[in-house]
Amino acid sequence: MLESGCKAVKEGVLEKRSDGLLQLWKKKRCILTEEGLLLIPPKQQPPPPQQQPQQQQQQPPTTTEPAAKMKELHFSNMKTVDCVERKGKYVYFTVVMAEGKEIDFRCAQEQGWNAAITLQMVQYKNRQAVLAVRSTRHKQQQLLAPPPAPRRRSASSSA
Repeated sequence: MLESGCKAVKEGVLEKRSDGLLQLWKKKRCILTEEGLLLIPPKQQPPPPQQQPQQQQQQPPTTTEPAAKMKELHFSNMKTVDCVERKGKYVYFTVVMAEGKEIDFRCAQEQGWNAAITLQMVQYKNRQAVLAVRSTRHKQQQLLAPPPAPRRRSASSSA
């Protein structure tokens, strides 16, 4: 996502429920863009955004966490964001992926991550729908347009 030059819409920390037997809540550094949600382990540095001028600067070394731990939840693979409940200081919500996988998150109610993710997902899906309609109309216009007439040589130019 960030590699393609998408700007960050929201950044912060979300807690994700682990898939393990204990289902512990693990903090993840999150970057929400127009294309999806990037989940980064809190100790790992995010990839440098391409919007900054390319200068020869020393980057701080990243931790020994492999880049494979970074996860991208792209909106094209996302089905819905379900707000499960508001309990105490937290709001709990579930991101449902297209293949049926459910990923549980929680954050402080005032952070509004569930609303921000939902809004960006809806805007992404709307953009994709508009592009699909435009593409279909363009194809239909090409099919309905008469073929170009063959060029005839004029009698005056052949003499």
